[in-house]
Amino acid sequence: MDLLQALILGIIQGLTEFLPVSSSGHLEIGKVLLGVHIEESLSFSVAVHGATVLSTVVVFRNDIVSILKGFFQFKWNTETRFVLMIFLSLIPVAIVGFFFEQRVESLFTGNLLLVGSMLLITAALLTLSMVVKQRKEKPIGFADSLIIGIAQALAVIPGISRSGATIASGLILGNNRTEVARFSFLMVLIPILGANFLDIVKGNFSSEAGAGIGAIIIGSIAAFVFGYLACRWMISLVKKGKLMWFAVYCSIVGIISILSVIL
Repeated sequence: MDLLQALILGIIQGLTEFLPVSSSGHLEIGKVLLGVHIEESLSFSVAVHGATVLSTVVVFRNDIVSILKGFFQFKWNTETRFVLMIFLSLIPVAIVGFFFEQRVESLFTGNLLLVGSMLLITAALLTLSMVVKQRKEKPIGFADSLIIGIAQALAVIPGISRSGATIASGLILGNNRTEVARFSFLMVLIPILGANFLDIVKGNFSSEAGAGIGAIIIGSIAAFVFGYLACRWMISLVKKGKLMWFAVYCSIVGIISILSVIL
């Protein structure tokens, strides 16, 4: 992977991580179009995901500080409840990561038929969240957080958008739009930063492994900058309820991906 390829893939990751269009799916499409070898890309993918998570930390820095302050008072309050719901939402993805890690990694092979099919599922979820009968919005509860966590676990499949699946699930459940966006973006911090830590421990970021340090740095910077911009934009879009165009986009890209394989 050269530096230009890394820059382009970093931009793709940053823009698509928070928009409901599947960053993993777009990374797989980008790798195919750019001719990036699959064996080079795993550590790169983990690194740019980590960079976009850091952009989340910057966007929600005040919220994170407030949550941590409340939680470390070691008493039952709004912040403690929120942290417990976050940890509850992580159980499904932890189970997938612990028991099915190799099987999940085997999905990242540039299979555009799989990516296209999953993009259509993402489009269906977004559409459902827009057309489902609107009820009075409610705060996220423990059962809601577990269901949203299951949606996040399913999003390990390239083509299923993590933000799309989690936000759509919350909206279908009738949760408050602003709270759903906030919960969706904060719940991803621990699993992706954990994946980065494991990659460092395993030595996957050494100069002999994966994409190379230079490509990882360039890609990560691009992912951070564009992730920051996309995160702020997405928060505004969720509040306004303007997700249908992303459903249309996912449908178009999904169909094109499928046709590129079968034709």
